[in-house]
Amino acid sequence: MPSNTPSTSNGPWDAKLQQFHGGQDWAHLDNFVEDFSVTTNAFGMPEAAKLAAIQSVEHGHHYPPADQEPAKSSLARFLWPEQFETEVDRLILGNGASELIDLVIRMAPEGTWKPGPFHTQYKEYERSARNNDYEMLSSDSADKANVVSLVNPCNPTGDYLDLPELKKWISENTLPGGYVLIDESMQPWHSPQFREHSLTTQREYVEDLYKTQGISVFVMHSWTKLWCCTGLRLGSVVCPTADHMRAIKKIQVPWSVNTVALAFLNAVVTDTVYLEKTWEMTPEWRQQMIDRLSQMFPTWEFHGRKFLSWIWVDTKSEEVAERAIDLAKKAGVPVRSGRPGYNLPTFIRLAVREPAKVNVLLDAWKAI
Repeated sequence: MPSNTPSTSNGPWDAKLQQFHGGQDWAHLDNFVEDFSVTTNAFGMPEAAKLAAIQSVEHGHHYPPADQEPAKSSLARFLWPEQFETEVDRLILGNGASELIDLVIRMAPEGTWKPGPFHTQYKEYERSARNNDYEMLSSDSADKANVVSLVNPCNPTGDYLDLPELKKWISENTLPGGYVLIDESMQPWHSPQFREHSLTTQREYVEDLYKTQGISVFVMHSWTKLWCCTGLRLGSVVCPTADHMRAIKKIQVPWSVNTVALAFLNAVVTDTVYLEKTWEMTPEWRQQMIDRLSQMFPTWEFHGRKFLSWIWVDTKSEEVAERAIDLAKKAGVPVRSGRPGYNLPTFIRLAVREPAKVNVLLDAWKAI
């Protein structure tokens, strides 16, 4: 069982069996306005891709393609616009990143597991490592591990390692023959140049690590945040070699990505207007939120890079954090508590949203 077992009401989550995750409160609110508890794109599902997903239901009486095509190649073109034909064999899709995280860790060498260097990170890696009987090392342990997992940019803390820092961390924390899982789900928010800052484009580095030290680097993505489609369950992993990809495919349940999700992905990767809007407005709206919150609550601390789709907030008080969470929920704009899952009760996480929706949240917080 995860060490940070939730201590508050978890709605549909079975606290004895499952790792807590946010995004559940909205369905139980009669006055729901906006979900600030999840780090999805403020612009919602892209319309053309949503239409493609809806239309795909017409083919719901057929099995989805077992090779995940053409959606997989379309995603490869998105990741590697010029080299996709030589890279696509390292790519595989999954039913959300969670499925792929679990599959990779099942394949990994036995022994020790270690998280990234940040205060906390997305807990699915820890959950899978515990379920597979790894010895858990702390992030500040001096020991190298057989399996390491780093979320970069880190959800929820907002910490971020540039490529030289990331490579240094991998070198200092991974045993020869080990597995490295780097979660870049929020990396595409970086800028139009996100590929230049991503491990997905570092093929020579990844190949060298594998050839010289036997270290296998997997780059994980959940695509449901960037394109606001969490209900579709859509993830991918870029493997160090095509052989690693085939090893995952061998143990993956057939047709794990459904027809609707594949149709959505195949269409959404070409929506450049949506991404340009995201890159332009997310930093602007995020800074506006921080400026307004700073005026209301001068003692609060705000964490995270400017391009991120959320703000990690330390209210400095458990009581204040709980009050903020309760008031937000009552106003139909739930936020994420740092208590369940992360065991950081003074923290809350706020998604970046358009100013009109932010007004509702801040009006509710005038009572704090």
